[in-house]
Amino acid sequence: MTSRILIVVLCVGALAFVRTPRSRSAAASTAPLATSAATPNTAQRAAAAQAKLASTFEVKVADDGVSFALRVTNEGKKHVEVTFPNGQTHDFVVVDSVGREVWRWGASRLFTQNVQNKLLGGGESMRIVEKWEHPGQHGKYTAIATLHSTNFPIEERADFVLP
Repeated sequence: MTSRILIVVLCVGALAFVRTPRSRSAAASTAPLATSAATPNTAQRAAAAQAKLASTFEVKVADDGVSFALRVTNEGKKHVEVTFPNGQTHDFVVVDSVGREVWRWGASRLFTQNVQNKLLGGGESMRIVEKWEHPGQHGKYTAIATLHSTNFPIEERADFVLP
């Protein structure tokens, strides 16, 4: 009889211990996974700091419009993961000589709200090409290409003339 009561008391005590709320600092100090989970994030940050992406931006004026090409190249030997916060991975903007925005590629588009990742191998490139059709303007302009990456943001500028 005494052993049954002892077993019940021990079970109730174990349940009470498991269900007792603990502070985050107490949980982190008793859980060995909390410290090992931070290690990959630190390693990823260190790898991103060592990785080098190079970019080039080309603007070509033709009779039917202006073409923009942004090339991003992984100059390292290791793979690089480029992270985008949403569906808009890039944008192209044209400003006039006083800095007023004349055209924006992403202005009338809708983008998904999910995080995207693009893996670039060593020496691999990604090329983004868009076109501004029939601009109808004349004069000097500046094109701005932006890679909307959270870990490797890139912005390139190029001047051009519309005759």
